[in-house]
Amino acid sequence: MLVDRLVFEDTAYIISRSDSAGGRGINASRLIHSFGSKTLAVVTSGGPNGEKLQKLLGKSGFPVKVVAIKNEIRNNFTIIDRQGLAVKLNERGPAITSEELASIEKTVESRLEGASWLMLCGSIPPEVSPEFYTKLIRMAREKKVKTLLDTDGDALLHGVESGPTLVTPNQQEAERLLNRALITRAHFVEAATRIKAMGAESVIVSLGSRGVVALNDTQLLEAIPPRIDAVSPLGAGDALAAAFVWANRKKKDFADSVRWGVAAGTASAKLPGVEFATLDQTKEIYKTVEVRLVR
Repeated sequence: MLVDRLVFEDTAYIISRSDSAGGRGINASRLIHSFGSKTLAVVTSGGPNGEKLQKLLGKSGFPVKVVAIKNEIRNNFTIIDRQGLAVKLNERGPAITSEELASIEKTVESRLEGASWLMLCGSIPPEVSPEFYTKLIRMAREKKVKTLLDTDGDALLHGVESGPTLVTPNQQEAERLLNRALITRAHFVEAATRIKAMGAESVIVSLGSRGVVALNDTQLLEAIPPRIDAVSPLGAGDALAAAFVWANRKKKDFADSVRWGVAAGTASAKLPGVEFATLDQTKEIYKTVEVRLVR
């Protein structure tokens, strides 16, 4: 919902509302597809909400593999005002049986042959082991497929320890992972260093309008976007992760892939609702993203 203003204990008015197929993985596929690369989104679907999701995805233009589950998938609600402030309200989501989990694993495994990246995006459903992503990361490694982990909480903790190629926490997710507040530039650098030491091959800590701190085996850098009038920050992190993978597949080096990621996230934040920047829109921002080597 787009509202005129976000206020407490007063009246705000709805300007517009819309439904879209959501989820971090779907968002990532949407951007990669719009950039002209091949992608496959693997999603779970159940109940009336699942039917609605599949209908919306039918218009997406990229291939989707649906894993059917018994319980109804969740609705997430987002309220945004004209100043770009946002409130996100997420349902907890459905319980998934061990048989359904096995089906998800089998589906992912069957698609790894010939893939370059496996992006593991979003939260783990209730009662599913936080080590579920760990199994998929190890499965991908055996097939020599790179992995990007974009999640939170215990799933992030266990996933990082399993050695993904890249992990992309935002500031709040990094704070929860490390159990400390991150305020200064030195804090962000330390956070990236600590997260890499936990097992990730490379780390991008996303800081919203302040850009990112990124670290791999040879470089510690920060990428700073231009100042913009943000309309909606929703999905900017998804755009960042997806554009990094897109750039890496184009044989861009680590620093340049980070620059493309920051450009896509920034360009997407200029758009209303959950919309993602085109490649041309991203190129314009890319020209003004500053990358600095910290060491």
